[in-house]
Amino acid sequence: MWQAPTPSCSDFMAGEPRAVSNIRTIDAAAEPTAPSVVAEAFYADALRELSKLGLPFLLAGTYALSVYTGVTRATKDLDILCKPSDYPRILERFKSLGYAIEIEDERWIAKVFCGEHFFDLIFASWHGTTPVSDGWFEHAPRVEVFGIPVRVIAPTELIWSKAFVQLRHRYDGADIVHLILKQHDRIEWRRLLGYMDLHWEVLLVHLINFRWAYPSERKRVPRWLMDELLGRLERQLDLPPPRVKICRGRMFSEIDYEAAVQEWGFVDAGEESA
Repeated sequence: MWQAPTPSCSDFMAGEPRAVSNIRTIDAAAEPTAPSVVAEAFYADALRELSKLGLPFLLAGTYALSVYTGVTRATKDLDILCKPSDYPRILERFKSLGYAIEIEDERWIAKVFCGEHFFDLIFASWHGTTPVSDGWFEHAPRVEVFGIPVRVIAPTELIWSKAFVQLRHRYDGADIVHLILKQHDRIEWRRLLGYMDLHWEVLLVHLINFRWAYPSERKRVPRWLMDELLGRLERQLDLPPPRVKICRGRMFSEIDYEAAVQEWGFVDAGEESA
């Protein structure tokens, strides 16, 4: 990680983001909660600087959850999404301003620091399974955060980005349940199924969780989608099990499913089988 003397978090030059007339503007259900005044100043300045850079980016993570559900909780960082081709240019810009930068995992995430505060620069889904693409921006509305108009990841893509975050110390399933509860009419269900076509069982589990958590709200999930997924499950039950012993749990958490590949003879989902 390149490290320079930490500048003042107010050293960024403020700039107005470019206006795009065909982007829908929405009101946030709740204002995001920064961990401190200094953190909020850094996040606001970072958003201004990103807007000045002119590259497409989206607000995601806990702040996007607050926008759509009204659920607020203090978070240690800010999640920014960009395309893989753009993240080196964003890092280069913040490095030129004297901020510390770090590429945590070249498959999907980098970081920009202001002292103890930072924002995550995410350019692919969990562990790099799916890159952020132009399609993620097509349906993203605009919202005002910290007094700055920015685009926020759409509910459909927000669910997709959280679907595989299932670790011992972090589980985003409740976030997905609340997105369904509050944004069911704005979720593009067929697009979500398209994202999760290969991993339809993961989607089914999240929908079952929603039905269990809020039984009076079951109809918020389209009947056709439940019929489609349950039909897939019924047909799968009549099929023989896969010949290759794969542990797809590693897509949720490498550490929690480590014994499967280290001791029990399963193949990692990302590895080639013999």
